Amino acid sequence: MTEPLFIHSRDNALVKDLKRLAQDSGAYRKQGRIWVEGDHLCRAALARGRRPALAVLSASFWPLAPVEYAQAAIKTIVIDDALMHHISGLPSPAPLAFVLDWPGALALAADAPTVVLDRVQDAGNVGSILRSAAAFGFTQVAAITGTAALGSPKVLRAGMGAHFGLRLVEGLAVNDLAALRVPLLVTSSHQGDWLHQARLPWPCAWVLGHEGQGVDAALAQRAAQALRIPQPGGEESLNVAAAAAICLHASAVAHAAGMDAATGAAPAQAGAARL
Repeated sequence: MTEPLFIHSRDNALVKDLKRLAQDSGAYRKQGRIWVEGDHLCRAALARGRRPALAVLSASFWPLAPVEYAQAAIKTIVIDDALMHHISGLPSPAPLAFVLDWPGALALAADAPTVVLDRVQDAGNVGSILRSAAAFGFTQVAAITGTAALGSPKVLRAGMGAHFGLRLVEGLAVNDLAALRVPLLVTSSHQGDWLHQARLPWPCAWVLGHEGQGVDAALAQRAAQALRIPQPGGEESLNVAAAAAICLHASAVAHAAGMDAATGAAPAQAGAARL
């Protein structure tokens, strides 16, 4: 274990870079790394085998830090508590953060169970959809240009660690989805097959659209199937993250039932997924 570096000045160049990572939604693309703040996200990263390039601990937390944090990173810095407040974008900063490498541009995995985000703009919605994707067995998220930045601090917090179990591909155009060899399923509030009655393919790619405009017409035309969720309460539509959770869960259940039927096993009982 190397000795930590102690930093006390907000004029330090590294501190300035960390502040940009923690508060600027697009800084991760320029720096090729992300800011992961707090015990839950840091533990989630370690649980997925991610080794931080940098661990950042507040001075008051450093003497108390568990060994898995103190020795987790390639490099560790300890900063004054006031500096953690300066860097963090949170009203109540955590005493611990990791800086993790962010992979460069990735190609789509053609046969992966996929969630396509078509200009979903709210960071909370995007993070919630990532959590559902990881929980229900989808391994890839493909983001069309106009979607909230997947590596932004707000999406990372909303994702609650789901990022570390997913292949994330962003900055895509509609035509880029031609690389997928799985059927596209689109959500609709007013047309298509009822979700609870439909035969759902696996693997597949669920397309979730813009909060106000829905799925782009050109993208909808590529779909193998359009589906809608029954809403007996009479609401016009569902929040996109809520709709995503319902649709992805339906796919996971159908997939599990198909596997049980193929093996002759009794239907598996779904367990609670937690990220």
